[in-house]
Amino acid sequence: MKPLTLAPIAPERLSDVLRRMPKAELHIHIEGSLEPEMIFALARRNGVELPYASVEALRAAYAFTNLQSFLDIYYAGASVLLKEQDFYDMAWAYLEKAAADHVVHAELFFDPQTHTSRGVDMDTVILGLSRACRDAGQTLGVSASLILCFLRHLSEDDAFATLEQALPLREHFIGVGLDSSEVGHPPEKFARIFKRCGELGLHRVAHAGEEGPPAYIHTALDLLQVERIDHGVQATRDRTLMQRLASQGIALTVCPLSNIKLCVYPDLRSHSLGQLLEAGIAATVNSDDPAYFGGYVNQNFLQTFQALDLQASHAYRLARNSLQASFAAEAAKAAWIERLDDFFESVRA
Repeated sequence: MKPLTLAPIAPERLSDVLRRMPKAELHIHIEGSLEPEMIFALARRNGVELPYASVEALRAAYAFTNLQSFLDIYYAGASVLLKEQDFYDMAWAYLEKAAADHVVHAELFFDPQTHTSRGVDMDTVILGLSRACRDAGQTLGVSASLILCFLRHLSEDDAFATLEQALPLREHFIGVGLDSSEVGHPPEKFARIFKRCGELGLHRVAHAGEEGPPAYIHTALDLLQVERIDHGVQATRDRTLMQRLASQGIALTVCPLSNIKLCVYPDLRSHSLGQLLEAGIAATVNSDDPAYFGGYVNQNFLQTFQALDLQASHAYRLARNSLQASFAAEAAKAAWIERLDDFFESVRA
């Protein structure tokens, strides 16, 4: 990483830096950006009856005690997504927010099994999302790509069936991921499907070490051959793993507000982001499921920096890590990093 000396700056100026610096978002579940207002609008449009009387009642249900309690509501919200335009509208709403947060590149996770199990065609899901990504590049100046995620609480055979359904649309997604309930569903459960995806030239990422143990991170790296770890915050419990992540340059897509909302940490002051950075790990900041967890990417930066007393030098490292760890073309990454360097040179001046 290019050395950049940055003196501490006033909190109000730091907040402005966090908001305006160019950044990538590498851990965003697009279904998790579905705001209650849009859930109700799509329910009306598609004639879907919801188990909540109002937007306010739905928001009041967002009192999660763990990952599974969140997933129960998450899947209920996704039930309103039925048509290609629904998926487009959902993705477009997120991408507009990303542009406002100065996100220059986003890699959107999507869960096709959540929809195909309800009778929604794979084409409907992928083409709606892909069209929004294309339009964002042309209209908003936000580069966006899709990563197809397998639900780990389902079987590997189900994942293989999903991959076969998606392969005719291969041009529309760049990689695969692994999400949903972590505990009790170790990475090795999906070793064969990830090997197949590697043979197909797909990028590979996996959720590991959010609620699951550090061993899940080792296994995701060793057996799934992933290029990034999503979450990974439990790595701090394993010194050898921390050294491995730092020496191999494995990026972690950390989601601070999500970790608090799902009770991984009691509060942001207890979060390990600063510890990960101090260990030389390529940590990044992301929003995960922002409609449910209280903030998009800039809100994650602002609240976390305030709680952990992080400074402009940390902001630069996190933003650069996000751009470098993306799966964008090298020329695009170089251009964004040059833009980031220019931005921070202006901050220093």
